[in-house]
Amino acid sequence: MENSDKQREVGKPTIYNYPTEIFGHPFTDHSQAAKEGLKKQYCPYLKGTCNKPRKSEPHIKVGMCSVGYKGFLKKFKPIIICPQRFLENEVFESVKRIYLSKWNSIEWVHEVGMGVGGNVDFVAVNKEGDTIKDFLCVEFQAAGTTGTPWAAFLDFQKDRKYSKNTYAYGINWANEFMKTMMQQVYKKGNIIKNWGRKIVFVVQDVAIDYLHTAVDTSELRDFNDKDEIHFMTFKLVWVNDRWVLKFNNIVCTNLEGINKILGGAHKDDYPTAEEFKKSILLKGKRDGIFQSPAPSSF
Repeated sequence: MENSDKQREVGKPTIYNYPTEIFGHPFTDHSQAAKEGLKKQYCPYLKGTCNKPRKSEPHIKVGMCSVGYKGFLKKFKPIIICPQRFLENEVFESVKRIYLSKWNSIEWVHEVGMGVGGNVDFVAVNKEGDTIKDFLCVEFQAAGTTGTPWAAFLDFQKDRKYSKNTYAYGINWANEFMKTMMQQVYKKGNIIKNWGRKIVFVVQDVAIDYLHTAVDTSELRDFNDKDEIHFMTFKLVWVNDRWVLKFNNIVCTNLEGINKILGGAHKDDYPTAEEFKKSILLKGKRDGIFQSPAPSSF
């Protein structure tokens, strides 16, 4: 493929275990804008410098919006690893259409403190004069990586291509969507419930797919305006030579449902007490704590 400024790959590109979007551009984009973005560390979603620094070199920005990954998925998909990637009109327009259609005015306020709940990413406000008539809290949650795709980034930086299909990184689903997000859901959800309001968590569709495979999601249900916690999911789809967000679905729950998710797997998947006893005996023998013959009862 020619490496001209106007040349872009026709059709959806093949994805493997490497970054799929760098500084807002697909890895197949060889336009002048993509080259300048890489050179200047420019994020088109922030309309300024990328705000994800390398820990060891803060002046260097990571710049990776999404990375290819398969894991439990049936095929490789671009997985969003930067929350700024959700700063597309599609997200805000979808929130307006579904939640705010009856408001006479809408303004967005960024990073608003919730006291002991920390900051909320965005608050949609229905304001009249100096009076706030209504508001809606919206949080973004992206995935994160285990290991690092930095070696892939460095390869791409040399001549805008990767030297191999697989780089040594994974997706830390549990940390981002069970630990980080659910702690925020529970903490902020309690405050929201006390206010008699709701909070919307914007995530990629694969985040909910992961939760269904890993924990008890039996209390996640279709859109229910009475629930205080809503997960609004978006897909990354290939349109006109780039990946764009498209509204996918909304699932809702209450704090009882979040308690089930935080509890881990569904109770039908819990080991029995007898199975656990066998595990104790096996581990005890392996560690030399239990001498043969092992005790037959407790």
